Amino acid sequence: MTKQTWTAAVAALLFVTLAAVIAMVPVPFVSWSPGSTYDLLGTVEVEGSEVAAIQIDGAETHPVAGEVRMATVSVTRPDSALTLPEALLSYWMPAREVLPRDAVYRPGAKADELQDDSVRLMDDSQTSAVVAALRVAGIEVEELPMVSWVSIAGPAHDQLMPGDLIVAVDNQPVERRSDVQRAIAEHSIGDAVKFDLVRDRVRLSRTVTTRASSTEPSTPAVGIGLDTGFRYEPRVTFHLEPAIGGPSAGLPFAIAIYSMLTSDDVLDGRVVAGTGTLAAGGQVGQIGAVQEKIAAAVQDGATVFLLPSANCEDAKVSHEGLRLVPVDNLGDALAALEALKDPAQEAAVPKC
Repeated sequence: MTKQTWTAAVAALLFVTLAAVIAMVPVPFVSWSPGSTYDLLGTVEVEGSEVAAIQIDGAETHPVAGEVRMATVSVTRPDSALTLPEALLSYWMPAREVLPRDAVYRPGAKADELQDDSVRLMDDSQTSAVVAALRVAGIEVEELPMVSWVSIAGPAHDQLMPGDLIVAVDNQPVERRSDVQRAIAEHSIGDAVKFDLVRDRVRLSRTVTTRASSTEPSTPAVGIGLDTGFRYEPRVTFHLEPAIGGPSAGLPFAIAIYSMLTSDDVLDGRVVAGTGTLAAGGQVGQIGAVQEKIAAAVQDGATVFLLPSANCEDAKVSHEGLRLVPVDNLGDALAALEALKDPAQEAAVPKC
């Protein structure tokens, strides 16, 4: 073997070795690709039995002809990493995206913390969707102050719990967070404060002794945070895969719930898919991974896809047979579905 041949062989071996090493090194990116869709009006298997994906008790429901599909995205898990070839493949393949890891996952957070975040966002999304759908369906929803957190070192620990709805303080009814804050502030440090609560639909009373606030020593505090909660008669239960999380299914949740509560034929036998955050007041908010969710909806036969108006510019690829309908609120979405039932009104429905 000549010196030139030997040099070329060594160089080729080094190149292959370095390429293999580079191919195995993780890169700080996350891949989005089309996931599955789930018919929220269908059934799922829970502990060997078929149950409704969304179950409503305490209100009259109606059979629905059609499907409401929640579109999901397949994302690199928090405890996994992309290699360079995987990142390049995801970048070039259609209906896929590659994003910086820090743009998707909270920097420094552990995998179980990120999972907790995802579950919390899903729970909040479901609550807002239920409230928005009930309101549109004409079912009464009462807003009340709600305990959002309880300090472990505070006097309310083991007395109040996150999710408690406060209906009265010292036997005086309260309607807003400010009412509760004002009632506590009227006490002196060391006073007992009586809270009348609703916890898991059960009425309770708890008494908490105030302490000095850690930030304002002259101010009485009980060690709780307050938010706005809701009380209503129907009980809505979601049976979804635990791995599904995030806030972006609020819009399809609300459409499915409203469809069950009304005798109107909202879906008209169609397969409707959608995505978008939803506030309790019905406002639809922007989300990510729109292209991937549209692709998933196409795979499962959707003919209408509802999405936030702010995401229209992200829907870059059109799909034959799928109508992309931008909406700003739940009312817009329901009005669009109604109009699309009539060919004479179809042209007036906005589209991306």
